[in-house]
Order: sequence, then structure tokens, then C-alpha cells
Amino acid sequence: MAADQGLAPTRSSSYLSTRPKARLALLLSVPLLWLVVMYLGSIVVMLVSAFWTVDSFTGAVVQTFTLDNIVRLFTDPLYGTVALRTILVAVGVTLIDVVIAVPMALFISKVASPRARVALLVAVTTPLWASYLVKAYAWRILLAPNGPLAFVTGGNTPGYGLPATVITLAYLWLPYMIIPVYAGFDRVSDSLVEASFDLGAGAWRTVRSITLPLVFPAIAAGSIFTFSLTLGDYIAVGIVGGKTQLLANLIYGQLVTANNQPFAAALSLIPLAAIILYLFAMRRTGALENV
Repeated sequence: MAADQGLAPTRSSSYLSTRPKARLALLLSVPLLWLVVMYLGSIVVMLVSAFWTVDSFTGAVVQTFTLDNIVRLFTDPLYGTVALRTILVAVGVTLIDVVIAVPMALFISKVASPRARVALLVAVTTPLWASYLVKAYAWRILLAPNGPLAFVTGGNTPGYGLPATVITLAYLWLPYMIIPVYAGFDRVSDSLVEASFDLGAGAWRTVRSITLPLVFPAIAAGSIFTFSLTLGDYIAVGIVGGKTQLLANLIYGQLVTANNQPFAAALSLIPLAAIILYLFAMRRTGALENV
């Protein structure tokens, strides 16, 4: 029996050594279990609770199937307006970050000296170590009607509202766009650029026809970060947004103020659907297959 017990580990090792798929399944079993139970399970619970209701007298959640929350979403124009505003803000923040990140990442990866490259990368990633609230309140101070920006521009400041929200969110998520785009530019071989110049192409034609198509998957990856993070943000909106309301603010209000968890879950279906559609759109372009 002792000999058999000593052979058991050897047999298991032999079995796994000849079956790479079994090794991979064993290695990923715990992370996949956590993903299915904790992440996907919570989403399923949210989807189910969107069809529940709240007792108007006790405030307790009643686990009875109803379509009232879904009907309310589609019949009340407030939620359609806020949903459209939220998606447009997410798209705007993403486009602003792309416009800033692409030339900056191109300069860092292909133009800057090695020492300057390190310094610039440190400058890009340093804000990630700062507190989210500190950065948001810093922009609140900068954009105040009597703040530093108003002093420099002679009183011309966006104040608190939708423009301030877009500016603050674009700043907060900019590193998440620069880092993947920089990695994309860094993977582009210099020989391709040199070959383009040898064939008579100018700098703009080389960037447009050679570099950007190769970097587009990295841009798509960064845009997923900026788009999804904007959809789910409600803290910065509350700090610099003034009276501006986005979907995340409404969801938070339903949970904290109105104590209506089922309707908050129903509202959460909108950003969930938006990010799923965005991921499918990126997949249709083929960008996600080359990240």
C-alpha cells in the first residue's frame, strides 16, 4: 500500500505532463470559478432583481416578477435623456483622450531619447498613484468661478457643469489611454517606417497608412477603459458636475436616497448594454483580435 501511495503523485504528474489541456484547465479552474460565482453571478442577481419591486409601505424588496421597472425606463423621458447624455459624455471623453494620447504616445515611443522616455512615462503614470478624490477636487478648485483658471484667463472658466465633467473625466482616464497606445507604437518596427520613407511617402502618409492601422488595436483597448469607466463614474460628476446628472448618479440616488434597489438594477441595464454593444463594435472592427 505504501508503494501504491508513493506512485500516486507520479501517475498524476505523468497524466498531466502528456495532457496540456488538462494542465491548463486545472490552472484556470480557481480563477474561472471566482469569475463565474462572484462576477457573473452578481450580474445575474442584478438582472433578476431588476424585475422585482419595493413595498411602498415598508420599503422592503418584494421578490415578485414585474415589468414595472422596465416600463418606467422606457416611458419616462428623463431616463432616456440621461442615458443619451451619459453615452455622449463617454464617447466625448474617449475621443478627447485619443486625440491627446496618440501624438503623446508617438512622441514618447519614437522621438524622445531613452532618458526622456523614462521621464515622460513616469510623468504619465504618476497621477495613477494619487487619490481619485484628490484629483477630482483639484479640478473643482481649478474650474471654480473664482479659481486659478479664472484668474489666468480673465474670468473665462467653464465653472461647474457638463463641460467641467468632461474635462475632469478626460484627465482622470487619460493614463489608461496613453499606456496601451504607447505599447502599440512601441511594437511598430522602425524598419516599416524607414521602408515607407524610402518608397517616397511623407510623414503624414506614413502615420496614416502604416502606423495608425498597426496601433488601432491599442487605441481600441484604451477606448474600452475610458468608455466603460466614464459610464460607471458618479463621484467626479457629483464634485464638478453641478446639476449635471449621469446614469451612475441616478443609480446611486435610487440606492441611497430612494432605497429602490430593483429600479437601480433596472437602470444598471443601460450602461451594461452600452458597454456590451461597444465591445461587439470593437470586435467587428477586428481590433480586439490583435491586442
